[in-house]
Amino acid sequence: MARVVRVEARAKLNLGLAVGPKRDDGFHDLATVFQSISLADTLVARRARQGYALTMRRARAAARVGRGTEARVPVGRDNLVLRAARLVATRLGLEGGARFTLTKRIPAGAGLGGGSADAAAAIVALLRLHGLRVSLADRLALAAELGSDVPFAMLGGTALGFGRGERLVPLRPITSFRALIAVPAWRISTANAYRQVDRKKYALTAWRANLRFAQRLEREGLTPDLPLRLGNTFEEVLGNRRREFLSLCERLTHAGVLEPRLTGSGSAVFGILPNGASTAAAIRRFSGNEALYLVRSARAGARVAQT
Repeated sequence: MARVVRVEARAKLNLGLAVGPKRDDGFHDLATVFQSISLADTLVARRARQGYALTMRRARAAARVGRGTEARVPVGRDNLVLRAARLVATRLGLEGGARFTLTKRIPAGAGLGGGSADAAAAIVALLRLHGLRVSLADRLALAAELGSDVPFAMLGGTALGFGRGERLVPLRPITSFRALIAVPAWRISTANAYRQVDRKKYALTAWRANLRFAQRLEREGLTPDLPLRLGNTFEEVLGNRRREFLSLCERLTHAGVLEPRLTGSGSAVFGILPNGASTAAAIRRFSGNEALYLVRSARAGARVAQT
């Protein structure tokens, strides 16, 4: 049993994301390609006699800082770290408590999975604090109770996501790549994005073809650009943000990235940098006030960095 555990909670990109029809349980079927990236929050957990508490700090991670890009992150009982801790304690009958310190680098509400990564890190940290060995299947089941992206945040690497995103098919590690992420000041409500998908049924017409394409990726050797062909359904339902999204894509393309895409339901937009391209030149060529993050692909999700 450790007294202090430090976990790196990695952000993710959706290299491709197709939204299918709404199911009877209210969720939508998805086909997506998840990819862990180097951008990460840090969660430090310390054993305590009782109860769970969270202190949050912010650290700069952007290669270029924009204006008004920070969305609010709850610090009370609704924070995913504390929700994850309570869930694990209840399910496993843990005694005592923990004090968490979360250093935030992943911008919130941008489709990068920061909250999910923090929840996965809390599960990993609490299990390590108590010296518990829990099977991967059971850890992923706990993660799925907290959110659709939390299982991948725990597993990490490269994986296909089906169902509501919680059914994972790990893929062979993708060829290492770098990407540039631009995070605008505006944010997208995920719930509203799904409502718009339901209203604009044309966005679902290609679902079966997209599903078949995603399933093919399991059998093929992946290159970073291949999943981009899946597209992202949420790009079609941006409403009055569509023009700003297209402008951001155009400016990222001018900076030198390949095929910019929305990640998740947005609002972050990423593009892969060609091999050998100068990152400094790409950042210099980019015009706009968005925050820029330079990231690398990663082969792990929540990872214990120090005990």
